[in-house]
Amino acid sequence: MKEPVVDLKLAKEHGLSDDEYQYMLDILGRSASFTELGIFSVMWSEHCSYKNSISMLKTFPKEGERLLVKAGEENAGLIDIGDGLAVAFKIESHNHPSAVEPYQGAATGIGGILRDIFSMGARPIAAMNSLRFGKLSEPRVRYLFDGVVRGIGDYGNCFGVPTVGGEVYFDESYHGNPLVNAMAVGIVKHDAVAKAIASDPGAKVVIFGSATGRDGIHGATFASEEIDEDSEAKRPQVQVGDPFAEKLILEATLEMIKKDLLIGIQDMGAAGITCSTSEMAAKGTGGMEIDLDKVPLREDGMSAYEILLSESQERMLAVVKKGCEESVKAICDKWDLESEIIGTVTSGTNLVIKRNGKTVADIPSDSLVLGGGAPVYHRESREPEYIKALQAFDVDSLPEPNDYNSVVRTLLASPNIASKEWVYKQYDHMVRSNTVILPGLGAAVVRIKGTRRALAMSTDCNGRYVYLDANTGGKIAVAESARNVVCSGAKPVAITNCLNFGNPYKPEIYWQFKEAIAGISAACLALETPVTGGNVSFYNENPDGAVFPTPVIGMLGVIDDIEHVTSSCFKKAGDAIVLLGENRGEIGGSEYLAVQFGKVTGRCPQIDLDFEGRLQDCCLEAIRSGFVHSAHDVSDGGLVVALAECCFLNREKMLGASVNLKFTGRADHVLFGEDQSRILLSVPEDEVSKLTMLAQKHKVPMHVIGKVGGDELVVSDKIKLNVVALAAVYFGSIRKIMAA
Repeated sequence: MKEPVVDLKLAKEHGLSDDEYQYMLDILGRSASFTELGIFSVMWSEHCSYKNSISMLKTFPKEGERLLVKAGEENAGLIDIGDGLAVAFKIESHNHPSAVEPYQGAATGIGGILRDIFSMGARPIAAMNSLRFGKLSEPRVRYLFDGVVRGIGDYGNCFGVPTVGGEVYFDESYHGNPLVNAMAVGIVKHDAVAKAIASDPGAKVVIFGSATGRDGIHGATFASEEIDEDSEAKRPQVQVGDPFAEKLILEATLEMIKKDLLIGIQDMGAAGITCSTSEMAAKGTGGMEIDLDKVPLREDGMSAYEILLSESQERMLAVVKKGCEESVKAICDKWDLESEIIGTVTSGTNLVIKRNGKTVADIPSDSLVLGGGAPVYHRESREPEYIKALQAFDVDSLPEPNDYNSVVRTLLASPNIASKEWVYKQYDHMVRSNTVILPGLGAAVVRIKGTRRALAMSTDCNGRYVYLDANTGGKIAVAESARNVVCSGAKPVAITNCLNFGNPYKPEIYWQFKEAIAGISAACLALETPVTGGNVSFYNENPDGAVFPTPVIGMLGVIDDIEHVTSSCFKKAGDAIVLLGENRGEIGGSEYLAVQFGKVTGRCPQIDLDFEGRLQDCCLEAIRSGFVHSAHDVSDGGLVVALAECCFLNREKMLGASVNLKFTGRADHVLFGEDQSRILLSVPEDEVSKLTMLAQKHKVPMHVIGKVGGDELVVSDKIKLNVVALAAVYFGSIRKIMAA
């Protein structure tokens, strides 16, 4: 096939700007081949280069005593948890592929994040996700929702990793752009950590795993543009996953690392061979020569351009220690995996690609990568005009409800609050038998076999808050995620994040991005949870507009003694119900306003990070003292929803509650407001004095608001509802919608 002549018009069709085209020519010192254009276009896409976000990402706090690698240095973050063990964890998006092919888009998102974990030498022990869709009443949304959930479930179940938790939200802002963020967590010994690096000139470069086809070509570029009417035609850019092949690759990879056969290893995700070769070369000596004639192909007539840009799944690239080539091949043969030596590490600085005996690309490897010569931009930002108007909205102008019982039932039936049992019942959350807290009962908790330790993890973000106040919303996302793991008995130690926003070239979108990062950074500093890495997903918009800015936080917590594991449901009749924190009646941006009045408006809840830190320390010390029976943070739907969940989340032993609240303002704002920094605890009545002393020590307000018992939830003179009836609403809502 004769390659076309590269000019500015062709470069623009590949997503390069005028300046980027000239920059490419300056780097090469000559005109570019068609293959070289393909390489530059995909490596300089937003998805690979982070060209519009890296300047802001560098402002994240990335230092901490537990961090073993700096953010961005390796495929995932790495946290020391003691006893010579470390946790590798990361979250990434697969939004655009899931919008056009939900099943494979979600499945390959899981496959990609798992490869990021085990390519570091870590065995995956848990998967999480954070999902966003439009209104569930829409047939198209139900189709996407169903496909994504099945894709996640089928891949994870077949691979053999438990999907232990996550979150699902529904809002019309996500109608054309679902968000599918996948997180994975793995365990590795300190002395078994692998690096994504190419060094030692003369060392052989080996590809192993599945053969390369034409699926996924320019997938990274597709992820770096807006969804439009033509996006459905880009289904061929969505990869096809094979979890059974990935399981074999996992075992082969870990065996190679255990036997110390490798210099470096990296999975082939976005941009395929192009990305893995250029990034590994740039981290090492800077040079690599690749012969594409050696790459196993599953389709005839593939050009160099197609082979390099293919994003076929379940492939790995390894740089093998000299003399270990046959051992690597033997391991691949043992696991029935195809493997070939396709290149050599060189002492030069260029990535040299050959096909049919001819050089088709010769590019300085450093010029292609994040932190190297890839373009870096500082975009214009401007506060959106809508913010002041929405924040000025008088929430007191809305009428108070006549029937509070009806409001509670309506909130519990809302897809954003209702049980996600329809989702997690499709996931095998017990495989490997380490899951301690089941989905739906709070933060996920997974034990570490052979130790007394456990890991807690949570994914959180309220896009409404970020839409109304990006800085505060960013702070709350971190604080809520940390609060969730604290309520499970864990100390928050670090985060990974997936930053989902619209088009960064629009000043209002970039302002949201910058403000959210500032808020996240402030919260991470205050709560001592450094950023280990993550993912930026821009262009999440369509002709109807952008999604709510949604910076999802994946929080990791460590439980030193599994005896401290705590869940959210009431355990014993007669226990005192205690509220740590204060009711302020902040109703802006709440689920109550959205469900009851169809409004996303007002000023979102405010947060004092110093107070949040003291609250979490108080709760954790109380749990570790051994007298706390349950702990549940107050979030979506407010205090009454949190109380109801405490009553019925343990379906085998539902317990009612009698609560008496003081109303200094509007009752609906107190009952359904989503004020931050509040935790509900249940403790034996004779232990209340101990909790009081701890609250005083940490300078945290504490209120005994009621008692566990009976078969009804009674709140002052406003609410009286049967707990079993509430449970039926909560657990049946989404199931009924999806069955319709």
